[in-house]
Amino acid sequence: MKVYILSRNAKLYSTRRLVEAGQARGWEMMVIDYLKCSIEIMKGELQINYMGERLDVPDAIIPRIGASRTFYGTAMVRHFEMMDVFTVTGSLAIKRSRDKLRSLQIFSRKDIDMPKTIFASNKSSAKDIIELSGGAPLVLKILEGTQGVGVVLVDSDKAAKSVLDAFYGMDVNLLVQEYIAEAGGADIRALVVDGEVVGAMKRQGAEGDFRSNLHQGGSATAHKLSRKEKSTALGAAKAMGLGVCGVDMIPSSRGPLVMEVNSSPGLEGIEKSTRLDIAGGIMDYIERNVNNKNDETLKKKKIKKDNIGA
Repeated sequence: MKVYILSRNAKLYSTRRLVEAGQARGWEMMVIDYLKCSIEIMKGELQINYMGERLDVPDAIIPRIGASRTFYGTAMVRHFEMMDVFTVTGSLAIKRSRDKLRSLQIFSRKDIDMPKTIFASNKSSAKDIIELSGGAPLVLKILEGTQGVGVVLVDSDKAAKSVLDAFYGMDVNLLVQEYIAEAGGADIRALVVDGEVVGAMKRQGAEGDFRSNLHQGGSATAHKLSRKEKSTALGAAKAMGLGVCGVDMIPSSRGPLVMEVNSSPGLEGIEKSTRLDIAGGIMDYIERNVNNKNDETLKKKKIKKDNIGA
């Protein structure tokens, strides 16, 4: 089995663990910096070059595409897809998950609960937006923000108006969401692989910080999902069309609310807090799908051969 990991940094914990998990099975694992790839498109032929050398076609790829490189990264993933290579996360699903507004629209259509959200242009009245949101406290999120960066909690309508006016003055796209006070700065991440929850952790924000992101100083502990939390996580992953993802939910008085679905979830926090082999579960997913694909190819070849013989 030949597997490429599309990652810009081979030293990252998640990338290293995926390499180790594949090599433990005797697979050929290769880390590819997707920004150093170029593609060739010709009549009836697609190729990918890496640092001047043509890449062999792998059995599977594991995209680890950074948020700031979504366009180029998904172009590479799409090229592999068109070369009939199995990918643990599809290019369209990655793009869908990276668009926070589009994700929330999809959740709403699929009856998946989330915090009430308002999106408006800088031509809208800050006062109207605050009223539509139900008033302070409110959470303001920059659409392009990641890992808790660009997320602000405002505790009064006056502060909300000031922040809205400031961001809109810079022509920044914002989401305005209700603040879930009962969560107490905690959220839950469920790791979903191939339609199954393979691990979950509860993340608690640092003292005085309502954001639970580990990159912002939060801590993580293993978490046993309730039946509702599990069904919500699986529903969100299915709605986004992601084979591997991290579903972030916030506990509330009305049940778990989905915040976002991460198409390139980090493995360090969840593996260390749960002591589970999440990377190995991803390899199981690859193996099942590549084997099924090979079986289907053999069946088609046999049918074609039998038809020729007849």
